[in-house]
Amino acid sequence: MPLILGAIIAFASAGAQQPIEPPGDEPPPVMREFRGAWVASVANIDWPSAPGLSSAQQQSELLAIMDRAVALRLNALILQVRPAADALYESKLEPWSEFLTGEMGRPPEPRYDPLAFAVREAHARGLQLHAWFNPFRARDPSMTSPVSRRHVSRAHPGLVVQYGNYLWLDPGSAAARAHSLRVILDVVRRYDIDGVHIDDYFYPYKVRAPRGGELDFPDGVTWRRYRRAGGRLDRAAWRRRNVDHFVRDLHRAIRRAKPRLQFGISPFGIWRPGYPAGITGLDAFDELNADSRRWLREGWLDYIVPQLYWPLRQEAQSYPRLLEWWSSQNVRGRHLWVGNFTSRVAGTEPSQMWPAGELLEQIRLTRAQRGAGGNVHFSMRALMDNRDGLSDSLMADLYREPALPPATPWLDAVAPARPKARVRTGPDGRPVLELSRGGREVPWLWVVRERVAGDWITSIIPGDRATHLVAPGDSLSAGGEVLVNAVDRLGNLSPPARLRPASGH
Repeated sequence: MPLILGAIIAFASAGAQQPIEPPGDEPPPVMREFRGAWVASVANIDWPSAPGLSSAQQQSELLAIMDRAVALRLNALILQVRPAADALYESKLEPWSEFLTGEMGRPPEPRYDPLAFAVREAHARGLQLHAWFNPFRARDPSMTSPVSRRHVSRAHPGLVVQYGNYLWLDPGSAAARAHSLRVILDVVRRYDIDGVHIDDYFYPYKVRAPRGGELDFPDGVTWRRYRRAGGRLDRAAWRRRNVDHFVRDLHRAIRRAKPRLQFGISPFGIWRPGYPAGITGLDAFDELNADSRRWLREGWLDYIVPQLYWPLRQEAQSYPRLLEWWSSQNVRGRHLWVGNFTSRVAGTEPSQMWPAGELLEQIRLTRAQRGAGGNVHFSMRALMDNRDGLSDSLMADLYREPALPPATPWLDAVAPARPKARVRTGPDGRPVLELSRGGREVPWLWVVRERVAGDWITSIIPGDRATHLVAPGDSLSAGGEVLVNAVDRLGNLSPPARLRPASGH
C-alpha cells in the first residue's frame, strides 16, 4: 500500500471517537496576534484611489488591498464605510459617498454593493472585515460635490451644525445620536461584518478662527435646552456625558442585535496629560470630550486601539509608557491593540519621516507588553507602497508566521467540535488533506500544522475550503504528523484532529 494511502487518519470517519495520545514533542501553540490595517475612504486616502472609478476598477483596487493583506499575513482590515454621514454601501438612510462615485448620492456604475463585496472577498481570504464609522462628522472639507437631498444636513438640518469648514452632527442632540445609532445598526443587521469600529472623532478637534484663536463648537441650542431642563453639569462634563451615552448605547444595541459581534474604538493615544506622569500633549478628555478610559473600564467595548502615533524616542509622548498605562487601565481584560502611524514611514514631510525600523521596533515593544495583543496600521497605503521596504521586512521577520486574532471569551468561549480529516492522493501524486466540520458549527478558519523533518509548518486557511495540499517534504512520512483545528468566528480553537502514518508503513 502506498505510504500516503497507508497513512490512515484518526478521526477520518464520523465513528472515530477517541483521540490519539499526543507525542512528547508537541507543536508550538498557534500564534495569537491581531494584525490589522485601516482602509480609509475619506479624501480617497486608501480606497478607492480616486472618486468616480468604474465598479470594476473599485473592485480591482480592493482585491489588490486584500491580496496584499494576505501576503503580509494580516488577519483583519478595518474599512471606512461612513466617512461623513454618507455611505460606501447600499443604504436607505444616507446617500452614496462622493469618495466612491464623485458625486454624493450617485450609485456606482454598474451598480453593486461595495460593503457586501468587501465582506465576501475578505472572508474568502480568511480576513476579518470590520466596518468603520465616523459617528458625528457630516461633511469634510475635501468634499466638493453638491449635497444630496438625502443627506442629513438637508433632510434633518436641525441635527447639524457648521464648525469651520466642517458640518457636524451635534452630539448634544438625542435625535442626532439616534440617527447615527440607526445607521450603524442598519449595517450590523444587514451585513456579515466581524466588527463595528469608530475612530477618535467625537466632538471635533479644534478649528482655528480666521483671526487667530480657536472656535468653540456651536452647540449652544442643545446646551441651553439641557440647562432649561434642569441639567447641572458644566458644559465640558455635559459634552462628555453625551459621548458616553452614545458609546454605551451603541454597545448595548450591538449586543442586542448580534451578541457575538465585536465593537471597538480607536481613541487618541493620550487620555489626559499626566497619565502616566510626564506625558504631555492634547487633552482628549477636554478637547474631544472623549473619556476613553471610562469606556474601557466600564466594558463598553470589546477592543480598544489607542492611537500611539509618536516615535519611540519622543519622551513626552512615550510609546512604551503610554502602552503600559493603557494596559494598566484594562481592568476587564478587553482586547488592547495599538494603532501605529505606519504612514509616517518614508513620509512626505522630511521632519516626520520614519525609517521602517521604527515601526518594526514598535511592534516588538507591543508584543513585549503584557496585556497587549496586536497592532493596527494607519494606513494600508503605506503597506501597499512597501515604504522603505517595510512590507518586505514584515513578511521576512515579524509577520513571517501566520497568527490567529486573540479569542474573545466574554462573547463566546465555546470551542468548535473536533474536525474530521483524511488524506487522499491528488492528481499530481501529492497528498491532499480533506477537511470537514465535526459538529454543527461551520468553521471560520482551519489551522493546519505539519511536522516535516522535525520542524512544524503552520497554515491558517479559510473555513470554506475543503482541501489543503500537504507541505512539500512529506509530513505524512515516518516521523511526520499533521494536526488540524477548526476555529470559530471569535477565535475559539477546537481540539485537534491528528493525522499520522499507519505503523509499519
